[in-house]
Amino acid sequence: MKPGKIALTCGDPAGIGPEVVAGWLAAHPAEASAIAAIGPARWLATLPDGVGRIPVGLDEFVANPGKPSGEGALVAWAALERAAEGCRSGEFRGVVTGPVSKAELARIGWPFPGQTEFFAARWGGEPTMAFCGGRLRVALLTWHIPLREVPSQLTAANFARSVRAAADLTRAELGSDAPVRIAVCGLNPHAGEGGILGTEERDIIDPILDGLRPKYPGLSRALPGDTVFGRQLRGEFDAVLALYHDQGLAPLKTVDFDEAVNVTLGLPFVRTSPDHGTAFSIAGKGVASRRSFANALAIAKKLVELRKL
Repeated sequence: MKPGKIALTCGDPAGIGPEVVAGWLAAHPAEASAIAAIGPARWLATLPDGVGRIPVGLDEFVANPGKPSGEGALVAWAALERAAEGCRSGEFRGVVTGPVSKAELARIGWPFPGQTEFFAARWGGEPTMAFCGGRLRVALLTWHIPLREVPSQLTAANFARSVRAAADLTRAELGSDAPVRIAVCGLNPHAGEGGILGTEERDIIDPILDGLRPKYPGLSRALPGDTVFGRQLRGEFDAVLALYHDQGLAPLKTVDFDEAVNVTLGLPFVRTSPDHGTAFSIAGKGVASRRSFANALAIAKKLVELRKL
């Protein structure tokens, strides 16, 4: 295998990941030599010449589109392990992961809430989940935790990590060293309304942000989460820091569902993913959009190149 390829994992083989990857490769044959695809042997055999092929799972395994199984979840898990190991060894420059079914993985004993946590466990680092590639650029302070646990995560360390990630991603995507304008969502309606609807903004969030602002002069105070995304679309902000998963992902998936890219920042190696799920209901029908995957690969390449500088 030629060193320096970007690994593409199949995701759940019964979902749309394999067909999206195969379709993109077929449409971009000149890119094949820079790619190593990881997945079932029979799927790999359908890919264009020049693509690196790394089989995982049983040779005779055949996925049934739209019909997830334990065997398929084992293949998805094995593909992730192979990609993580390949990055650690220097075989791969980064990885673009196909969508997996967390429910199917949990049934076979996978101990992680999501792929972000998996790569953090395998590589180390302090991950931040972020999204870009469309009209919105969003970083998350927290992601795969129950909503009741979010207030306990409003710490200075978590804000410093996620603000830094939002700034780094914005500069990488825009190719600029200018101060990044970051809007921070409040926890409560109307960002607490001065303490009337909640005190976390006044007592915790704003003092932390005030301490970070000398380093990030474009950083806002806590703002009402129901308006910041519209303000970003109008050009007031370069990025939004949301405090929990659905606060950031609901507007992002409404506006950028076919284009957004999931980027895991703060890890030793580059990892991106399309911002959509397995879509079992349309798997195998040839109607899945490849735009998010294409953006995920483009962002991965850009981040890999920036790490060389």
